[in-house]
Amino acid sequence: MAILPILEAPDPRLRTISKPVDGVDDELRALIADMFETMYDAPGIGLAAIQVGVPKRVLVIDLQEEQDEEGKPIRKPLVFVNPELFDPSGELSVYNEGCLSVPEQYAEVERPAVIHARWLDEKGEAHEERIEGMLATCLQHEMDHLEGILFIDHLSRLKRDMLLKKLDKARRQKRAA
Repeated sequence: MAILPILEAPDPRLRTISKPVDGVDDELRALIADMFETMYDAPGIGLAAIQVGVPKRVLVIDLQEEQDEEGKPIRKPLVFVNPELFDPSGELSVYNEGCLSVPEQYAEVERPAVIHARWLDEKGEAHEERIEGMLATCLQHEMDHLEGILFIDHLSRLKRDMLLKKLDKARRQKRAA
């Protein structure tokens, strides 16, 4: 396994529409393992393959919401290959989203509170579920990446421009240090 470099905005590769995966094989499982290692190291709760420069319809999520007796997050890794979303609820929820490709920047984004999804897992087995809560938000966020969309694209132009300026300033300060 390896920690892969994460693309950051405004890298144009993040605007690539990812291609469907033909099948789940050992090569794809190796990519998935690298994506989990990269996501946990970042640290984050979701990562799409395009964020590590691979334009495939693959994403990984681990909300790590529960903790063990020592206060360490309990890992519950989820793999989504060729995911599709359908039948979103009319009810919306708002979360303060962040993104490994837009580091240390956060903004409130409104998305459907409940979605239905179908996908393959890392074994190639098909799933279809009704999903709500934080997992629904995270899955929609990561699915956006597969379409070349960043969470900042859901913001007003003014908020998006302010956020990108803050990101640029933080990068300049980090280089100067």
